[in-house]
Amino acid sequence: MTPKERIARRVAQEIELGTLVNLGIGLPSLVASFVPAQSGVFFQSENGVIGLGARPPEGMEDPDLTDAGGGFVTAVPGAAAIDSAMSFGLIRGGHIDVTVLGGLQVDETGHLANWVIPGKMVPGMGGAMDLATGARRVIVAMQHVAKGASKVVKKCDLPLTSSRPIDLLVTDMAVFEVRASRLVLTEIAPGLTPEKVADATEARFETADDVRIMA
Repeated sequence: MTPKERIARRVAQEIELGTLVNLGIGLPSLVASFVPAQSGVFFQSENGVIGLGARPPEGMEDPDLTDAGGGFVTAVPGAAAIDSAMSFGLIRGGHIDVTVLGGLQVDETGHLANWVIPGKMVPGMGGAMDLATGARRVIVAMQHVAKGASKVVKKCDLPLTSSRPIDLLVTDMAVFEVRASRLVLTEIAPGLTPEKVADATEARFETADDVRIMA
């Protein structure tokens, strides 16, 4: 299992039956592959689809059916195409139960930075700002370390996506809940210890009394 698959599988466990869920570009889009099709979950994309399914088999891609990042997807029975006004009305109106976003940095107070990539031209944050503010629950899925540096930092030095803290952070090494603007370590990947997670983490965090192994 790759680190990204471990993260996506763990995030999928947070998706409750019958909910409306937005998946961000990149790693978060993998989550749909690990949620049973019969679970009654509808995945929404801000480019105007409710009812995204997993990536289609090679050769079965439909150029008119993509997620917000342009990746090919399928549609589940009951799916609907909507316009951008309806799509963002759902997001800004607080009707999205969960959003799963990628992250460049999450700091020790639970704030997210996920849209400005240093040294690269970025057209804008897309729907991330709206999702991080408007969804009922915000989950960030990202790798713990990039280019030898922790992405879980003391303070974000990239522009914040929202002034609102996230609810849950899932990395390939650990799971953190955000409680009262503090990161709390609740799960660790197999083969790791809280001490090893701390060694790889710039941010300060608390450790729950009942730390579990990530399933």
